[in-house]
Formats: sequence, structure tokens, C-alpha cells
Amino acid sequence: MKYFSKLIVIAILISMTLIYIQPMAQADEDATWKRIKESGELKVGLSADYAPLEFEKTVNGKSEYEGVDIELAKKIAKDNNVKLKIVNMQFDSLLGALKTGKIDLIISVMTSTPERKKEVDFSEPYMETSNTLLIRKDDLDKYHDLKDFSKKKIGAQKGTEQEKIAQTEIDKAEVSSLDRLPDAILALKSKKIDGLVIEKPVAEAYIKQNKELTFAKVSFNEAKKPTVIAVPKQSPMLLEHVNKTISEVKDKNLINSYMDKTSKAMVDDGNFYQKYGTFFIKGLKNTILISFIGVICGAIIGALIALAKLSKFKVLSWLASIYIEFLRGTPMLVQVFLVFFGTTALLGLDVSALVCGTIALVINSSAYIAEIIRAGINAVDRGQTEAAQCLGLNYSKTMIHIILPQAIKNILPALGNEFVTLIKESSIVSTIGVSEIMFNAQVVQGISFDPFKPLMIAAVMYFVLTFSLSRVMNLIEGRMKASD
Repeated sequence: MKYFSKLIVIAILISMTLIYIQPMAQADEDATWKRIKESGELKVGLSADYAPLEFEKTVNGKSEYEGVDIELAKKIAKDNNVKLKIVNMQFDSLLGALKTGKIDLIISVMTSTPERKKEVDFSEPYMETSNTLLIRKDDLDKYHDLKDFSKKKIGAQKGTEQEKIAQTEIDKAEVSSLDRLPDAILALKSKKIDGLVIEKPVAEAYIKQNKELTFAKVSFNEAKKPTVIAVPKQSPMLLEHVNKTISEVKDKNLINSYMDKTSKAMVDDGNFYQKYGTFFIKGLKNTILISFIGVICGAIIGALIALAKLSKFKVLSWLASIYIEFLRGTPMLVQVFLVFFGTTALLGLDVSALVCGTIALVINSSAYIAEIIRAGINAVDRGQTEAAQCLGLNYSKTMIHIILPQAIKNILPALGNEFVTLIKESSIVSTIGVSEIMFNAQVVQGISFDPFKPLMIAAVMYFVLTFSLSRVMNLIEGRMKASD
């Protein structure tokens, strides 16, 4: 009887737990859709360097997104009475952004794979595409079969179905996986690779703009691949509404009309600088902004961390040492992703890519500046501190009025180098979609189908910024020496 009563109690507890968990599970399942409806905004992630399916262009001086995937995203937003927000970032960062809530959908010519199905759910297919092999026209007579590409260097965009095809269908191929398609095109044109696995509609667009490229006379074993939309796990309401729009698109054959509209949008209607100048200007403004904030805030935080490390309080000194060693011992790219995804996944905050990138720059530079300042303080003769104490100055006044002015004078060249390095390293935040110089240069690569000229312009802009800052720092250093 005693055991029977225990079983009854356990059964009641399990039942109560299930009753409690079930509503929570249902709430979780609808959390994404609920958030979209409450905010009135649908965030769609994509990699806008994939014309004619998704790309960015300037219309009347304003930047706009065009392409088949863009038109589909607009229709999904319109059908559900929400505002569309395009989040442009590198393709291999999209799944992470979706899982951490940075975006609500991925519409970026994505195909369903068993590995991806473990992480996200997929919609019904909205179109089918096939893959081809792009080569230089001069090499057309060299290749007649896939066997001819054995042991050759084959390029593909990282994290895509094309990468897998290059690895599995071309015998002993040396696969070069690149983050962005324009980089792969440049590698092909500059003979860094011998062929490029690419989707046929995109290849056709590049061939029209690059006469030295053509299709290889080969075919892959894989059939046409269905293109789908990725949604977060446990989002049945969102998936249902997405599938409803896709069903209408297929019934009305709207993909063809989207293709026609995109073809018109890709027409060349001006010289290079008139069409893309605004991209570089916008990138320059954002680079200056995040670098300026990174320098100022990094210097302030770095000074505080340096003083903490020199503190006589062991706990404070220990914490400052951990801060410095961790940031100096991990790549900045990792720190950028930790801030970008961590603000949402761990803190539940919807912080923009620009703010996340700036925060990452600040904390990274603060660690290096802290060590520079600490070294400068230690280089000041100890007699200065003793003299200040004899005059009755406390620790804080001694630091502010006696030690730090001398230390800054000594470390100014090192600080100048750190500031110059920070401007160049700001290009890393392009990986999360911050539209600084490098990111916008990559956007122009995708629109113009010219992978080289945008990089040269970006290089010149970075040089002008770093050279100007170096001259300013040299001027300040000279003034300080003259004051001696």
C-alpha cells in the first residue's frame, strides 16, 4: 500500500509537470512568430553578393536590394502585414544569426541538407537551380570531362552545396573554399584556381560581364536542387505563413516575373564611380565612426585596466590580468562573433551589427592599450612618485598630474601604431554585416561583377586614413618633444 501511494504521488507530480511544460513548449514554438507580429518587422538574412538572385545597387543615390530572393522576401512581408528588414552578411554566418535570433528567416539560395536540418527547419522549395563549372575561356579546349579536373584547384563558396560538389564529384580536386563569390571569381580570373563550381543563373550573370569566362563542357551527377527558406526550429506558425506565400508564388509562376524584373535592374546605366561612389562614401563614414569610438573608448578603458593591473589590490590586479590575457590571446574575429551572437543568445538584447562591431573593437583595443600604458607608467622613474608623496600628493593625484603625463609622452609612438592598426582591423567587422569600407567594397564586387577595382579603391581609402593619422600623431609627438 505504501509503494502504491508513492506511485500515485509520482504520477501526480509528472502530470503537473507535463501540464506546466506543455503551455511553455507551445509558447516557445510560437515565440518567433509572436515577436515578428509584436515588432511589426520581419528580419531576413542573406548574402547580397549573388546577382541575379540577391544583390545591392544604387537607385537615385540610395542603396536598395534587388533580386529574386529580395522579391520573395518582400512578398512574405507584405502577405503578413509586417515591415521587411534585410540583414546583409556573409553566407557562412547566416545559420548562426538565425539560431541566435538576429534574423527570422534565411532567404539566400539555400538548399536543404541533413546537417542543416539538425539546426533549422526548412520551407517548401520555391525554385530549382542546377550547378555548373566556370572556367577561363582560354582553357575551354583543355577540359572535356570531369576527369580532366582531377588534381586541379577548384574553387567554391564556403559553406555551400557547391563546396560539397567540388569535394565529392571531382576526383582528388584541391578545393579552395572562399568566403565570398566575388573572391572566387577573382581567384579564377587571376589563375589561382582552375575552375569554379557555381549555380547556373549566377554563372550566366558573371559571364555576361566577364567575357574571359565561360562554362566548362561538363555536367555533375546531382539533379536540380530545390531552393528553400530556413526558419528557426520550433516555429510552426512562421513556417506555415512562409509556405503559404511560397504556394501562391508557385501557383502564379511569379519567379519568372521576378527574374525579368531583376534583369532590368542589372542593366548598366552609368560609369563605375557614379553608380557605386555612394557605397564607398557610406563605408568611409562608418569606418571613421567606429574607429574614432574604438580609439577614444579603448584608450579610456585601457587606462583604467592598466591602473587596475598596477593596483595593490590583488583581486583587482588579477581580474585585469585575465581581461588583458584573454583579449590578447584570442583572435579579434572570434571576439566580434562572441559580441554579435552573445548579445542576443546570452543577454537577450537585439543590438545592431554596427554597435556590436564597435563594442568588439573597443574591448580588443583596450587590452593592447592597457599594456602599452602599463609599460609607460613603469618606465617613469620611481623617484617621481616618491617626490610627489613627499609633497603630500595622494596616489590618484600623483598618477593624474605626475606619472601619466610623462608616461603618455613616452608611449605616444606605440599608441599611434595601435590607432593605425585599429583602423585597418575595423575591416573585420564586415563579417557581421557592418557596412564599413571593406564590406561595401565587397558589395560593389557583387553588383559590378568586377572583383578587382573595388578592392583597389578600398586599399587607397584605408591608406589615406592611416597615412593621415600617422602624420597627425607625428605632429603631436613633435610638439611634445619641442615642449621639453
